[in-house]
Amino acid sequence: MNFLNVAVDFFWGGESLLVLAMMLSMFVLLYYYRKEERVSLVNTLGFYLACLFGLFVSGMVFALGFERGANIVHEVFIIGLGVAVLRLLGQFVFRLLLPAVKLTPPRITEDIFVIVGYVAWFMVRLRYAGLDLGSILATSAVITAVIAFAMQDTLGNILGGLALQLDNSIEVGDWIKVDDISGKVVDIRWRSTLVETRNWETVVFPNSQLMKNKFLVLGRRTDEPVMWRRWVWFNVGLDASPSKVISVIETAIVGTDIANVAKHPVPNCVLMDMDNKGYARYALRYWLTDLAPDDPTDGAIRWHIMTALQRAGLKLALEEKSIHITKENEKYDEAVHQREVLLRIKTLRRVELFASLTEAELKSLAERLRYSPFSRGNIITHQGDERSHWLYVIINGDAEVFLTTPDGNRRSINTLSKGNFFGEMALLTGAPRRASVMAKTDVECYRLDKESFEEILLARPSIAEEVSHILAQRTAQLESAVQDIGTALQRDLSQSRSEILSTIKRFFSLNI
Repeated sequence: MNFLNVAVDFFWGGESLLVLAMMLSMFVLLYYYRKEERVSLVNTLGFYLACLFGLFVSGMVFALGFERGANIVHEVFIIGLGVAVLRLLGQFVFRLLLPAVKLTPPRITEDIFVIVGYVAWFMVRLRYAGLDLGSILATSAVITAVIAFAMQDTLGNILGGLALQLDNSIEVGDWIKVDDISGKVVDIRWRSTLVETRNWETVVFPNSQLMKNKFLVLGRRTDEPVMWRRWVWFNVGLDASPSKVISVIETAIVGTDIANVAKHPVPNCVLMDMDNKGYARYALRYWLTDLAPDDPTDGAIRWHIMTALQRAGLKLALEEKSIHITKENEKYDEAVHQREVLLRIKTLRRVELFASLTEAELKSLAERLRYSPFSRGNIITHQGDERSHWLYVIINGDAEVFLTTPDGNRRSINTLSKGNFFGEMALLTGAPRRASVMAKTDVECYRLDKESFEEILLARPSIAEEVSHILAQRTAQLESAVQDIGTALQRDLSQSRSEILSTIKRFFSLNI
């Protein structure tokens, strides 16, 4: 019993219990709140407990009568305990306590403070052991110089990391580009800066390299939100007016909600070059708000550009490098055309509005339809628009019909799919659009213009009476949906039909 008492008295001081309680408390809190660092925490606590056991061993050695050996072992494990305490204390202060009060210093700050604490603790233990620190410092000047020379690269990285942090050149969360590598800064350490790329790679840049060479901080501008301007290039034939191309593209992009594309500054289209290959080179410039999905957002922009050009009857220009030796004969072209016309006639037959048309009239109408694709998010028609006098028939995709209320809120009315049509009032009466229609998915439509329908209507004016009845019913249905009326309609259908028929006659100048 005497032996154990001597051993315990040697290694277990009055402050030991307090230090152990502090270590366990910090460990529990860090283990609970910092799940991603649990392995490091367990290692630190394990090292502390191992040093504690080493102190007990030194106590047993002392109890056996080996006082000098016990003192050496005791001092070694005391230094180890201090290292463990300082490491866990640094993690507790910098990773839990300071973030709790909205302070998030960089990791390199923690490393420096902990290293300084290690050095100070080591010096204190040397002084406690009876060594003269002044003589040690004086005689170690040459050794220090030699070590500094040998470790100049490491010291350069440390000082580089400090400089990067002090002048805020880069911060954790910034996107940077070094040569052909771009990625997000995830950590700035005492020796290196870690950058995660979009390819799930982590690139380790020595801090001295970042200090010595040029690098780009993407998307950062003083007092502005994080945005990065992107360029999407495309070519259009020289026969297309640049003002028309720019107007078509800007209208399509600005009027569409595209994920990660900023509304301000407004995307713009610029004519960049013209050459002797037969096409003009354009660029659509937009600002990316989330720098991670750069290529997918560029892809979405390209798809919107392509569909907008197709709706406007414009084609992307491609440099041709092959020579066509043979060409399709007229018979083959005619067969392809007839198949397309038959498909369009089949589509028109599903439209209630054209139920009374003859086969010849349907064929004539089918010849005049224009293919109009829309990308998801495109506004196909705008509420209140008085200029677009045409009707759309959906052949693929889904579109949402919605109203914008006077207070700016949006109210969904209906969802249209394959075979549905809309815009009949604008086509036949010239009335402003009563609702907006947006592409919920990529949508393909046939578009019928006023001029295309006018020839058939003038040849057989009685069609106006037949379609006026359908328009009156659809008008009543829309008013019912808007006013939440499930039973009686607010207006008499016969009166509405008469008013619509009069409007059609005036719009098409019919004398019937």
